[in-house]
Amino acid sequence: MTATTFKGINYSLFIIVVILTAIGILMTYSSSAIFAMQRYNDPFFFLKRQMIWGVIGIAAMIIVSRIDYREWERFFLPLFGLTILLLILVLIPGIGREVNGAKRWLRFSALSFQPAELAKLTIIIYVARLIAKKEEKIKDFMNGFFPVMSVVGLTVMLIMVEPDVGTAMTIGMISVFLLFAGGARLNHIMLLGLLLAPLLYNFIFNAKYRAGRWSAYLDPWKDPLNSGYQIIQSYLALGSGGISGAGLGEGKQKLFFLPEAHTDFIFSVLGEETGFIGAVSLIALFAILIGMGFIIALRTEDPFARYLSLGITIMIGFQAVMNIAVVTGLLPTKGIPLPFISFGGSSLLINMIGAGILMSILKYEGGQRRSKKV
Repeated sequence: MTATTFKGINYSLFIIVVILTAIGILMTYSSSAIFAMQRYNDPFFFLKRQMIWGVIGIAAMIIVSRIDYREWERFFLPLFGLTILLLILVLIPGIGREVNGAKRWLRFSALSFQPAELAKLTIIIYVARLIAKKEEKIKDFMNGFFPVMSVVGLTVMLIMVEPDVGTAMTIGMISVFLLFAGGARLNHIMLLGLLLAPLLYNFIFNAKYRAGRWSAYLDPWKDPLNSGYQIIQSYLALGSGGISGAGLGEGKQKLFFLPEAHTDFIFSVLGEETGFIGAVSLIALFAILIGMGFIIALRTEDPFARYLSLGITIMIGFQAVMNIAVVTGLLPTKGIPLPFISFGGSSLLINMIGAGILMSILKYEGGQRRSKKV
């Protein structure tokens, strides 16, 4: 690619991320204002926090885009140590903030940070670094596959204790996809799946509310006022939107009918208020962003940059696909946010840092390749 092409992709990547963030801020206010007024007597409660995180995220994205991506490989160990420390701190009573029985947040003044979100990026850097370093050894179970998944497993276990099954599953899937792309044997991945299947089954069906989610996925109308309630309300929101939607701020399901309207089910509100046109437009923006990420991964020559960009792209793409699939009833309900859109500062910040790293790879790896040709 020419210098102009690299700059063009970088500029387009930045613009799309900013547009998605702006849509997220707008929909956060639209979906949360009434709820925030009732609970906090402030209709702008969630809006103000998301805007603050948006500003922090844009600044972080710009700063990270100007830092050579290779620095992430050099300073991985301190980052990994910090991530594990934060994941432990969040479990300590009096330090971690507990909401609805889950210990996932560390409180900093008016803002909260979720260490599990940082773990996503840390694990991507770790796996990309190991694949690039081990190369063909990644095909060997004891010297390649097992050591990588052991560290991933430790991180996932700490997150499962919170509990945060959605994030743990996301990290696990990103790691498996990266290992497969890096040359890991399919039979090793299948063996891992077989070993984990009984644990996953026990984890899901030993908890009544998780078993209820599976039952609601199969037939939400079997228990419409309990386990099937949320997905039915999501259907009503999406169905009410029609082609062009009810108009921004005019949605009805967010008025205490649809649970988690400003977080996991914000796509339902967007579908109701902007209709099929708005929903498809948002999906198109994600498709373009993910496509750019794959282009960067395919055209870079540095192995670390290749797997780093691929991991970040999978992180954003996997969460977007999973969230929309859950909201539309294609998958059982699971707490996975819609990148850049759902309310949540930690998720927004980490995704924007990820976008900044993609921009850095374009700048430094692309520039290095061009200088070699000269």
